[in-house]
Amino acid sequence: FDGAPFMMWVMDVCRWIVQVVPRPEQTKGFVLLKKRWVVERTFGWLMGCRRLVRDYELLPETSETFIYLAMIRIMIRRLA
Repeated sequence: FDGAPFMMWVMDVCRWIVQVVPRPEQTKGFVLLKKRWVVERTFGWLMGCRRLVRDYELLPETSETFIYLAMIRIMIRRLA
């Protein structure tokens, strides 16, 4: 999977640029991918907020707002 169909769909529908991190060709088994770890770590930080663990909200906009609030809280703690 090289991600080309997914990247084109996201560019056409959402007007976003997506970067798919390829796996090294000569490796077998588990390999730590640097960019993937950043995304998974961010999801882990967000799961520290009780309201984001489950989908409690009726509207997706409300969930988006709580994600913004959680990331603001995380960034303030990192900057302090």
